[in-house]
Amino acid sequence: MDTRSILAVVVALTAVAGSVTAAPSEAARREIASLIGALDGSSCRFQRNGSWHDAAEARAHLQRKYDYLLKKDKVDTAEQFIERAASQSSMSGKPYRIACPGQPEQTAAAWFGARLQALRRSR
Repeated sequence: MDTRSILAVVVALTAVAGSVTAAPSEAARREIASLIGALDGSSCRFQRNGSWHDAAEARAHLQRKYDYLLKKDKVDTAEQFIERAASQSSMSGKPYRIACPGQPEQTAAAWFGARLQALRRSR
């Protein structure tokens, strides 16, 4: 094969690989559902864009963001969910914060990251 032929094959394979849409595995879907459920089942408050929301409102908001990312094929893992949906406002770029009774307020990214680690350790 000459250099042009090799280049053509590489370009074709890259195009095919780029057109394949990935989706979260069943394990990733369970982890994401568990993360959203952990917030919904807590007595924590969720801050976005300067306003505090209860856990049920936060769950609904994060579920909408997750559903949107799924439609756009932009989330395949729990880490991507945390990074792309649960860490900051996609409108303002401001980080989300979580305040739970008896615990210091923290970023949502840190809170969800800790929950993900705990979830994986418990398996």
